[in-house]
Amino acid sequence: MSHTTPEAQAADLKLVVCDMDGTLLDGRGEIPQGLWPLLETMRHRGIAFTPASGRQYATLESMFGSAATGSGTDDGTSGPESDHDAGTGSTDGMAFIAENGAQLMRNGVLLAASVIDPDYVTATLDRLDRLVAEGQNIGVVLSGTTVARVRRHDDAFLAEVRKYYHQLEVVDDLSGIGNVIKMAVYDFGDASTVVHPRLHEAAQGHSVVLSARHWVDVSNARATKGHALAQLQQALGVTPAQTAVFGDYLNDLDMFDHAQLSFAMANAHPDLLARARFTAPSNLEGGVITTLSHLLVNH
Repeated sequence: MSHTTPEAQAADLKLVVCDMDGTLLDGRGEIPQGLWPLLETMRHRGIAFTPASGRQYATLESMFGSAATGSGTDDGTSGPESDHDAGTGSTDGMAFIAENGAQLMRNGVLLAASVIDPDYVTATLDRLDRLVAEGQNIGVVLSGTTVARVRRHDDAFLAEVRKYYHQLEVVDDLSGIGNVIKMAVYDFGDASTVVHPRLHEAAQGHSVVLSARHWVDVSNARATKGHALAQLQQALGVTPAQTAVFGDYLNDLDMFDHAQLSFAMANAHPDLLARARFTAPSNLEGGVITTLSHLLVNH
């Protein structure tokens, strides 16, 4: 941890990048109401705010875009209070790091996407089928740039998947689907015990990341949040010294390499707490809102 206060380093802040689940979102999985006035303040000061998530772009855009009218999203996430400026929730000009860095969008335009080799997708699907045959209770999501597809269709699995994928198709066969940018495996047990190790040992140079207790994300090696952040910084002309990052889990770790102001949430994985320069209160305490408020006072 740094002995310098984050407020002292925020004078030239230009970009804030924030993970969603376990970081920004509250205990109900909703965007805290306190974010909306902060976003308005940041826009006025020329500070960009970018969500960085394993969630699908369509889901992220829906969560933030619905705020433009003050309505909730279709997954129950709230927009701003009705007495806030209706433009506060607009996603105009906003960038999104989606699918754990496999997709970078800005102002509705695709800036970068990293497609997984189709042969590796096929081999991984076969490996997952063997895990199912061994008794693992898992399902997989194949993400493209506009839609995600699943084969498993029971209510319990779909209930978990639809939290993160608003554009979702249930298909009979996942083989032969092209332009896959991420494979997300949901494990009803602890993904770190069997599924993650088995996929990781067959990574073949790909990224196999434990993104939450129940989720393992498979993508190209360069398709990480940190790589997407570096691409965004280049597009915006922003340096690491002008960047703040908030995260809580292992898929957020490499973003810390690209930000002078790196914040691990109090509820973060120990590896993030060890790497971050600063600690923010937990997501259940509104840690992102509190910390951003302090940074903006000193900006």
